[in-house]
Amino acid sequence: MQVVSYIRVSTAAQGRSGLGLEAQREAVQRFCASRGCNVLGEYVEVETGKRDDRPELAKALHHAKVTNATLVVAKLDRLSRNAAFLLQLRDSGAKLVAADNPDVNDMTVGILAVIAQAEREAISQRTSAALQAAKRRGVKLGNPNGARALRRANKGNKAALNEIKRSADEHAADVLPVIEAMRSEGHHSLRAMADGLNERSIRTARGGRWHPATVRNLLARSKAAS
Repeated sequence: MQVVSYIRVSTAAQGRSGLGLEAQREAVQRFCASRGCNVLGEYVEVETGKRDDRPELAKALHHAKVTNATLVVAKLDRLSRNAAFLLQLRDSGAKLVAADNPDVNDMTVGILAVIAQAEREAISQRTSAALQAAKRRGVKLGNPNGARALRRANKGNKAALNEIKRSADEHAADVLPVIEAMRSEGHHSLRAMADGLNERSIRTARGGRWHPATVRNLLARSKAAS
């Protein structure tokens, strides 16, 4: 079985330290060793489970789609704790398997998706309650000088914007061969290319569906980068 591995951690600190990453990687490796899998690639994302615009997940799904491989994760909640997102992913036709529950099927994905979202909401409620309790005790939350300190350090959004641009450029490079293939088949309009990408379950860099405008933007980005 050919597989593409996807690993996600929720914080930048976890990403830098490797906390969580290595445990997930080991779980995937154990699963692959037991099933004799051929790992075609690994994609690592540092993003909270609340957000579903995942450039690395989009690239992993694209890689799996074009190679007819299976997307493998350590645990189902590494994809998302949003039930609607998981169900949409299931219904997209993407083949996926969780190393901790390799025998999951369409029905159990739905059940586990609802459980994962309930866990996400419970975590959010507990965090909110803890913050409110701290405020009642007179604890000052946050850093009032944080933005000022970043400005003094000449930091702020520049690094984040550069990272977004880099990810968008990489995503454009991944999708462009698919667009070129559609062009060779006679699909030259932006609408036809958008429909073709959506039919192939290829996501935009933000994890959404394609429209003529997003295809035009991707082509302009690819042209500027060449």
